[in-house]
Amino acid sequence: MRIAYICLDPGIPVFGAKGASVHVQSMVRAFQSMGAEVTLFSPRCEGTRPKGLETTPVVPFSLPSKSNAEARMQALRALDLALPDILRDAGPFDLVYERHALLSHSAMTWAREAGVPSVLEVNAPLMEEQQRHREMILPQDCLTATQAAMQSAALVAGVSPQVVRYAQDHGAQNVLHLPNAIDPAMYDRPRQGNRPFTVGFVGSLKPWHDLDVLVSAMEILHASRPDIRLLIVGDGPERARFSERIAALGGEISGLIPHDAVPDWLARTDVGIAPYSAAQEFYFSPLKLYEYMGARLPVIASDVGDLARIVTHGDTGLICPPDDPAALARAIATLAQDPERARRMGEAGHRHVIAHHTWQANARTVLERSHLPMLSEGL
Repeated sequence: MRIAYICLDPGIPVFGAKGASVHVQSMVRAFQSMGAEVTLFSPRCEGTRPKGLETTPVVPFSLPSKSNAEARMQALRALDLALPDILRDAGPFDLVYERHALLSHSAMTWAREAGVPSVLEVNAPLMEEQQRHREMILPQDCLTATQAAMQSAALVAGVSPQVVRYAQDHGAQNVLHLPNAIDPAMYDRPRQGNRPFTVGFVGSLKPWHDLDVLVSAMEILHASRPDIRLLIVGDGPERARFSERIAALGGEISGLIPHDAVPDWLARTDVGIAPYSAAQEFYFSPLKLYEYMGARLPVIASDVGDLARIVTHGDTGLICPPDDPAALARAIATLAQDPERARRMGEAGHRHVIAHHTWQANARTVLERSHLPMLSEGL
């Protein structure tokens, strides 16, 4: 079976370390592990290839510099319109799988017309994100392309209920809720001992991660439990704003690390934190939740979006009211005071994620819903 995996988003280096990059790599590896030959189409193929993707066929594209945003968007539109010919030349393919990008629709419309099964993976309400955080260029073209992609795809996979609704609002008919996941083999690490109780956070240091509440909670705790440490695994523009406060707590920031190093850093922690503010619209499927569970960590998550459906309060972790440092401090103290309870929660989370949230299970679901054969059926 041959799969065309398309990621035209210029903000996603497909061999990079950011969450979106990890998602691309993980799905490609999952398809490959099931016996499929995957060809990756992307304008961002720079960097060292991660393990398992060293020989993956790649069709690279070039784009203008970021400095001219309109020229870049026009080039993206031209690239999208050229995709049908590119796919025909590189094919034939048994499945066209695309990570949704602004102005991109031609792969889905071509697959429909050619009678090839297609899947559109939607990770965010991209037009709303663009309007909120960046400059919205060619808004009508973006809307037209989004509607064409959603309506043409044989299957649309949304990472959260909010993203599923966004897809349906733009014409998607056959929609699947398919959250993020993990590769279980990555997280088989022994817990590092002889250290203080450590609170861990994994992710990019950007505004939508509510680091202010997390750091404030640790400052509250520091007065009574100065032995509790904070470990931030990641990097980003918010680092400068919080580095002095974290250092004053005796905490640590890892900086940017390759994704395959994350499990080793998590082995130094005792609880994983997923802080989000209620002031923002929440539509994410946080990869960190599944990574924490994979590493057998209890999870403390903000009560936003559908996080309370992912983290079962009192079983796999604790759910906290958002924007409340004192409540988060109490939740951390609860687990620090009862390490056996924390261990049981971590084990329960591990069982849950292994049973329900692996990349290979996601790939299998996509193939099943696309009516394509499984490995056991001769894939």
